[in-house]
Amino acid sequence: MDVMTLSLWAAAYLALGAFSGFFAGLLGIGGGLVMVPALTMMFAAQPQFPPGEVLHLALGTSMATIIFTAVASLRTHHSHGAVLWGVFRTITPGILLGTGVGTLFASSVPTRPLAIFFAFFVSIVALQMAMNLKPKPSRELPGALGIGAVGFGIGALSSLVAIGGGALTVPFLTWCNVRVQNAIGTSAAVGLPIAIGGTLGYIFNGWREPGLPVGSLGFVYLPALAVLVVATTSSTQAQLGPLAMLTGKIHNDEYFGEQEVYYIELDATLPVARPGGSSIDLPLDVTYQGCADAGLCYPPITKQ
Repeated sequence: MDVMTLSLWAAAYLALGAFSGFFAGLLGIGGGLVMVPALTMMFAAQPQFPPGEVLHLALGTSMATIIFTAVASLRTHHSHGAVLWGVFRTITPGILLGTGVGTLFASSVPTRPLAIFFAFFVSIVALQMAMNLKPKPSRELPGALGIGAVGFGIGALSSLVAIGGGALTVPFLTWCNVRVQNAIGTSAAVGLPIAIGGTLGYIFNGWREPGLPVGSLGFVYLPALAVLVVATTSSTQAQLGPLAMLTGKIHNDEYFGEQEVYYIELDATLPVARPGGSSIDLPLDVTYQGCADAGLCYPPITKQ
């Protein structure tokens, strides 16, 4: 492959890393759900990649990128005291065992059924997001054996689709009456052993696979990994999406003009595109004011 072709593919990997990191942060999904299909198509377009292994290489390479974003995310949540380290220590052995079994299974399954499973999983995640399906806190955390078993399932499924497990760990912990902040923080920490175990699994299971392109470490394609890591970890700017909230009733005030007023608890959603899907500190200024049913509105108040 000539220098020009290598440069073009490097630029493509760089764009993919930035793109997947942006949408992972904006939509709150794992970057692997964006990266795996794109890498599969990119690898398939290059003659040195065996057609039967492009998806395995995409999964392994995507999983390896999660290691670097997971470290940054873990440090941020730990600094906020949001990680339940007791849960982390209990669930990690199951996670590692699950990723080992998951990568072994993924490596032995042909590309087509593996691609169908990946598409099915993405559809379930999309449906969950579209319908805002969240489990209601209805029980307590199980014992060590139960948490380990759940960790096994999370690790196996996460390694099959190359995600950090947030789409699975957070719902489980909130279902077990864990505060949302701690559920997210602990999930971020759990993403590291998922990524390490999954990456080692894809390396081991692809180690003796014949015909892999030069630069492959098992099912991890190192040239793409190097560029993707730079792209997903170098961005420092958070980008905000459109604010989503219910429309209130219009109140006409002689000083402030038309104001929207609400008589119920108000939920507002502000999507944030985080660097590589990692966690960041983002101060926001919120301005609000009260209005009397009959009379004037009060002066606006701004709080951070």
